[in-house]
Amino acid sequence: MSLWQAILMGILQGATEFLPVSSSGHLVLVPWLLNLPTNGLAFDAVVHWGTAFAVVAYFWRDWLRLLQGGWRALRARSLEDPEGRLLLLILLANIPVGVVGLLFEDFFEEVFATPPLAALFLLVTAALLIVAERLGDPARDLGSVTWRDALLIGVAQMVAIFPGISRSGATIAAGLGRGLKRDAAARFSFLLVTPILFAAGLKQVLDLAGTGELAAEAGTLVAGFLAAAAVGYAAIWWLMGFLRRQRLYVFAGYCAAFGVFCLMVALARG
Repeated sequence: MSLWQAILMGILQGATEFLPVSSSGHLVLVPWLLNLPTNGLAFDAVVHWGTAFAVVAYFWRDWLRLLQGGWRALRARSLEDPEGRLLLLILLANIPVGVVGLLFEDFFEEVFATPPLAALFLLVTAALLIVAERLGDPARDLGSVTWRDALLIGVAQMVAIFPGISRSGATIAAGLGRGLKRDAAARFSFLLVTPILFAAGLKQVLDLAGTGELAAEAGTLVAGFLAAAAVGYAAIWWLMGFLRRQRLYVFAGYCAAFGVFCLMVALARG
């Protein structure tokens, strides 16, 4: 992988991981459209950690409060502490995607390699965002999240394992469907993904241990990490402000347009 491709893919990962447009879909479709070689396992691991760094850097105060609340809840053996309770709900919501990822990893890796299917799932993301905006009644704050909310949002995150279904789009849409305000749904979505991003990066690094691939591609890996981290942070900052004022229709329109375009390219290529 060349340096410019590493920077491009890092930018792509950083932006699309948090904007509701599907990072997995873009990382399949963009190299396919541009006839670029696919990313290696080492690069995937590093850019996942880049976006994990971005979300922790933005929400570090939230995570500090959550961990302190979790410690207080553990010592008191009670869930009356709101921060400790929220931490437990975040962990609960990550169970569905953790179980499915472990059991069906090989299947999903095959699905990821199919650009037309990723394009089709972008249309699913567009539909999810439109339905959530049309049917949702955003009125609740983050502190009102229940275990039912957490499980349903966790199931939405599990469905987003498919390339083209945006993880942030699906989880924010699920939060809106449960009556959360847009910024509250987005905050829960970003806190929810933090453990998954770190776990995914760690698993890939452990798979690479001893192969020498990390050292051999150090320059491009550092470039990809920095690009993913910087753009990811900017994307979170922009989206949190955007959702306080605007709806998700613009992202639905983009997903629909890009998905249809990629399907037309697939048909033209035969």
